Amino acid sequence: MDGNGRWAINQDQPRALGHKAGAQTAKKIINECVKKKIPFLTLYTFSNENWLRPKKEVDTLMKLLSLMLDKELDTMMRNNIRFNIVGRLEDLPKKTKEFVEQTINKTKNNSGLFLTLALSYGGRQEIIDAMNSILEKNIEIIDEDILKNHLYCPELPDIDLVIRTGGETRLSNFLLWQSAYAEIYTSNKYWPEFDINELEKAIKDFENRHRKFGKV
Repeated sequence: MDGNGRWAINQDQPRALGHKAGAQTAKKIINECVKKKIPFLTLYTFSNENWLRPKKEVDTLMKLLSLMLDKELDTMMRNNIRFNIVGRLEDLPKKTKEFVEQTINKTKNNSGLFLTLALSYGGRQEIIDAMNSILEKNIEIIDEDILKNHLYCPELPDIDLVIRTGGETRLSNFLLWQSAYAEIYTSNKYWPEFDINELEKAIKDFENRHRKFGKV
């Protein structure tokens, strides 16, 4: 969800306002995915590297996340959304961690959209953590199934479509294992500007692609 800060700066507003606008965009896109019966949606919310941002901005992001989880829990239940995260939950502030755990627990029996937030997440770190977990079990022969089952969320399937906003064209350490054969769509819209029409464009573009998975 790229471009919150740049969008705010272009509006001569503080970066925090961009993050708040981005949260509202996320809400709209989540609701649209529910309507379209899309089974999985993962939002790259906060990377490992984002901890290096100014403390005031990090604190704002964590408070905003806690507020949104608390405020939107009833909506998630009504829409049958199951909530989960990928990343290092232990890195989060205590209060934010409590809201995350509460939301995961209360929505765990829902069967609609599987909504995942990547929080304190890095794709390389996920693979390293998976390998260390495998080594702790003294597993000597590793195949794809074993590694996948030791990722942060083994239930996540391989990704079909990665949408980058803000004109970005790289993966930026996002779900590297799961994105091996993902189609990438780039929108020049900053995330606060990304609306349902833009989502529709991305989906239509994806539907027109011929996916060969290395075959002919």
